[in-house]
Formats: sequence, C-alpha cells, structure tokens
Amino acid sequence: MTDQRKDPRFDKSLPPQRADFNRTQEEIIRQRLLLEQNSLSSRQKIKNKDLERRRILLRLAKWILPAAALILLGLIAAWPEVDRIIHSNKAAIAQLEHLKVESGTMLSATYRGLDAHSKPFMITADKAVQNSEDEIFLTNPAADTFSSDNTWLFLRADNGVYIQQTQYLDLYKDVMLYRNDGVIMRGPSADIALKSNIVTSENWVHAEGPFGILDAQGYFMAQHEGFSQFKGPSRLILNDEHIAPPPPSIAHPIEDEGLPHAAAP
Repeated sequence: MTDQRKDPRFDKSLPPQRADFNRTQEEIIRQRLLLEQNSLSSRQKIKNKDLERRRILLRLAKWILPAAALILLGLIAAWPEVDRIIHSNKAAIAQLEHLKVESGTMLSATYRGLDAHSKPFMITADKAVQNSEDEIFLTNPAADTFSSDNTWLFLRADNGVYIQQTQYLDLYKDVMLYRNDGVIMRGPSADIALKSNIVTSENWVHAEGPFGILDAQGYFMAQHEGFSQFKGPSRLILNDEHIAPPPPSIAHPIEDEGLPHAAAP
C-alpha cells in the first residue's frame, strides 16, 4: 500500500501536477482557435431566400395581427345583434315547419303586397292550391286591408280564388266583412280589387253597425275614397238619431233605374 505522506499527489503544499495545467501559451491559443473554428462550422449559414421569406412573414404579421384584432372586436360588438337575428330566425323556421309544399299545394299560405296608395294588404289561407300560373284556390281565406285614413277592413270566407297578376280576390260561401268603425256585413260572395282597395258584390247583403240595419241586393265600397253604395231593392232601419245620428248619405237613399238604393259610410 502506498504511503500517502510520501506520494506528491497528496502533498497539499505542492502546486497541482495535472498535465492540462502545464500547457504553454502557444498551446492554449491553438486550442482556442480550434474551438472557434468548430463552433463556426457547426452553425448553419442562413440563405438569402430564407431571409427574404422571413421578411415577408414579418410584413404580413404586421398587417394580419392588427386586422384579426379589429375583426375580433367587431364580432364582440356585433354579437348582441347577431344573437337577436338568430333567435328571430328560429321563429321563422318554426313557422316554416307548418308549411307543406307538394304538387302546387301550400298549407298556412300568406301573401303580402302594397296597393296603389302604398297601403299594405295581406291574404292568409289554411290551404292554397296552384290551379294555373296565375290562379290560386284558397281554403278559409282572410284578407286585411287599410284605407288612406288607416281604416282597417277585414274579410273572410270559406273559399276563395286569388288572381296574382291583377291582384283580385274572389270570396264565396259565407263571406263576412268587418270594418273597425263597427260595421259588419254578411253575404254569399264578395270581390276585392286589392290594388285599388274596392270591394263589390252582386248578391244580397245584410249589414249591421252603429247606423242601424241594412239589407240590400249588392254593394260597392271604395275604401280610399270613403264611399259605399248599396243596390236595391233595399231595407234600411236607422238607430235612434240621439244614439247614433245617421249620415246624410243614408238618411236620403238615391234612386237609379227605378230601384231604391242606399248609400252608407
């Protein structure tokens, strides 16, 4: 066994005796140069194409990132409106589920338009059957129209025919007419010119309202002009003038071709 006291490697008073501590200055410089060369050779040289591609990506990022941020902010601001549209469309989709289109037949049909005075009108029906290119048969049709003074007129019947090109609606079988001034009229048929908002009938009619009771053999009503005329022979029973004073046009029936007529508001 080696005596550590005599072994110079364990003598702490002597300087270290490792070989790499005894290098000369020239050896140190040579080894540093070798390390630097190895380090440079291990690095990949960047090509001009790569540099150009990086520059393009940086330019695009300068525009794309701010644009994406603006779009995101816009979506956040518009989301309440988008949510409202989505929920309103759900109601429309629920209505479409009740529609059935098959061989020219539609259930829960609705037609809308404007008359010559830009007043809206609407036709609804439980069932619509396309009989020809311009003629549609309606089951349980109903029509809503408005006059120039915003008087509302509502008509319904068991059956009807709608002519799209001329915007004529022919109602027949148990026709009922209601006007928001309290006038109610019933008869077997009625023809409506939706473009001019004129209602006519060549059949008997029974009318009731604030003015009293009227039975006639036909009528002509021009809603926008506020004029109504009933064909005779007719029967008119007026209410008490203190309760509902009749207009002059009813109080004084007119004669035409020997048949008494009565005009109503």
